[in-house]
Amino acid sequence: MQIELFLLSYSSINASKSRFVVGSHVWVEDPDEAWMDGLVEEINENDLVVNCTSGKKVTINVGSAYPKDTESPRGGVEDMTRLAYLHEPGVLQNLKSRYALNEIYTYTGNILIAVNPFQRLPHLYNNHMMGIYKGAEFGELGPHPFAIADRSYRLMINNRISQAILVSGESGAGKTESTKMLMQYLAFMGGKAQAEGRSVQQQILESNPVLEAFGNAKTVRNNNSSRFGKFVEIQFDDNGKISGAAIRTYLLERSRVCQISDPERNYHCFYMLCAAPSEDCKKYKLGEAKTFHYLNQSNCIELDGLDDSKEYTDTRRAMSIVGISSDEQDAIFRVVAAILHLGNVEFAEGSEADSSMPKDEKSQFHLRTAAELFMCDEKGLEESLCKRVMATRGESITKNLDPRAAALSRDALSRIVYSRLFDWLVNKINSSIGQDPDSKILIGVLDIYGFESFKTNSFEQFCINLTNEKLQQHFNQHVFKMEQEEYTKEEIDWSYIQFVDNQEILDLIEKKPGGIIALLDETCMLRNSTHETFAEKLYQKFKDNPHFSKPKFSRSDFTIHHYAGNVTYQTDLFLDKNIDYAVNEHQILLNASKCSFVSSLFPPCEESTKSTKFSSIGSSFKQQLQSLLETLSAIEPHYIRCIKPNNVLKPAIFENSNVLQQLRCGGVLEAIRISCLGYPTRRTFFEFINRFGILQPKVLGRSHDEVAATKMLLGKANLTGYQPLVTHHQVCEWKELRVGKGQQYFLCLYY
Repeated sequence: MQIELFLLSYSSINASKSRFVVGSHVWVEDPDEAWMDGLVEEINENDLVVNCTSGKKVTINVGSAYPKDTESPRGGVEDMTRLAYLHEPGVLQNLKSRYALNEIYTYTGNILIAVNPFQRLPHLYNNHMMGIYKGAEFGELGPHPFAIADRSYRLMINNRISQAILVSGESGAGKTESTKMLMQYLAFMGGKAQAEGRSVQQQILESNPVLEAFGNAKTVRNNNSSRFGKFVEIQFDDNGKISGAAIRTYLLERSRVCQISDPERNYHCFYMLCAAPSEDCKKYKLGEAKTFHYLNQSNCIELDGLDDSKEYTDTRRAMSIVGISSDEQDAIFRVVAAILHLGNVEFAEGSEADSSMPKDEKSQFHLRTAAELFMCDEKGLEESLCKRVMATRGESITKNLDPRAAALSRDALSRIVYSRLFDWLVNKINSSIGQDPDSKILIGVLDIYGFESFKTNSFEQFCINLTNEKLQQHFNQHVFKMEQEEYTKEEIDWSYIQFVDNQEILDLIEKKPGGIIALLDETCMLRNSTHETFAEKLYQKFKDNPHFSKPKFSRSDFTIHHYAGNVTYQTDLFLDKNIDYAVNEHQILLNASKCSFVSSLFPPCEESTKSTKFSSIGSSFKQQLQSLLETLSAIEPHYIRCIKPNNVLKPAIFENSNVLQQLRCGGVLEAIRISCLGYPTRRTFFEFINRFGILQPKVLGRSHDEVAATKMLLGKANLTGYQPLVTHHQVCEWKELRVGKGQQYFLCLYY
């Protein structure tokens, strides 16, 4: 088909403005289905009349149509570089065809695309399957996360170069499950036999359910959504055995502790604890989950198919394996229970002006219980919520807080306690597993949130999308580098290929001074600043920036034109969410707790003086990202792009437009675009001769040399000179063919 395409294009381009003829199979854009296939019924100068298989008849410009490969396998191809036409509708159709057969994994070169099946397929992930992929040549077996993990492991062992596997995708796309499979396989390959005690690989695997319990929650898009990013570095010794590990986490969603929307849930651990055995519930004075304010803001309390009671037992077992003692576990769940009780404390007006106090006896009970669980003074806890001590020159002034301010103080305490609890868990797991100072090689597994754009986008989405901008730049640069290395290896001439760089967007967000984060920090440090003054600074600073705009009729929103699309952010909580410190009254109170675990979460004031001053979450996160990118730049990356096929989270449903948007946001189409700027269609000499030798049978009789026969076949077909090709969706200016050392490379005509 490829040579026929070139012959048709070469002979007809000069004779006709259309590259299609009546009867050509084509793809046309559709507002509902993204792309529809059909037949060209009529050609009128630059317009095509297409009769679509859906029954629609459309008239489109010739440049808007793409050719359809009618000879591709009905079940699609395992590697999309084998597609005759590597364009958007071809990629979409290939994924859809494979998904219909439960073939959920597909390669695009070395990139694995994983489409969430929304059903269990246990035969794909058992020990037998791991044994099959062990040591297999990459591409020899079907696409699979095990193949990516095995390739990473082999490259690390053979080349003594550290590797990284980057798993990305939107919430509900299957990132967490893919990450578990990768870690399962690496533990399978690098595990040591353990005579007694806990093995390193076992601790690494059991860290997953612990962090999921405290860092995952049900969202609208995903019943087990990771609300933090995670980079696991698995260290290996010289024999390829796991010798240590370290877990880095990024940007836990603190606001979820106090505020959830229907039909979402808070973090899993809260519901697990409410479903714990009766003796534990009695110890922590817990009732049903639906009785707690931090949980009943949503009508979703229980999840279908999830037994919170069993999850509680399993989580405690996993905590023991990763080295968290029984006493520490008890202290952890005391803190979790205290947060629930704290959330049930309501406030009413006090006897003094603008003061507050617990609303009623019920609120007083929950306040008393929270104090008992924190093992701190009840009156001290009440005052820390209802009053503030303002330091002035030479004296301190106590200021009352009204009921609204007291409720905000309560929520601030809950958030900071939970955040520090989560950090303690990560540090404890790292300490228990231990790092190997002698290890020189590692494999990192990155499970990071994908690009987000909702009806309301706050500071969390801003940070998440910054992450994706930086990772997209890294991804583009790596794909570009791989393409050019391939051509160099095959001794093929190539011209410099340009690709869209998003550095200007990154500068807009993080440049110092003058970027959005820097302006946010500046605003946070000024007294009496509001989100509106912050927004006004942005409007003035970036009014001429092509990647920034102010929405009409808005006084405080702003829009960033990200690589994946425009996102409008609401600034009303940006300042509050960017400030990272413990209120001094909370700090003093919990540092004095009689529970050593609680007091350890709030170090003595002399050790944490800086924590009571302004500390920027945005700037801290930016530094974390920079460190991550430096790590990734020093090692060899591999990519898994996870795709959510539908928004109802059910199997066998493939929504074209939804998938296409994710392919764009995940950079898959950009990778294909970069590939199309080079030579994306590749055929081995044997494949080429076997397919097209019938056109010149005499050539095959003269030579058994595949390279020579290929060149003679091309010469006989008169494919030696090519003209520029410009289409409506132009990405490649010339149509070319190159003969490499091992295969042929075609520059695609259509994208």
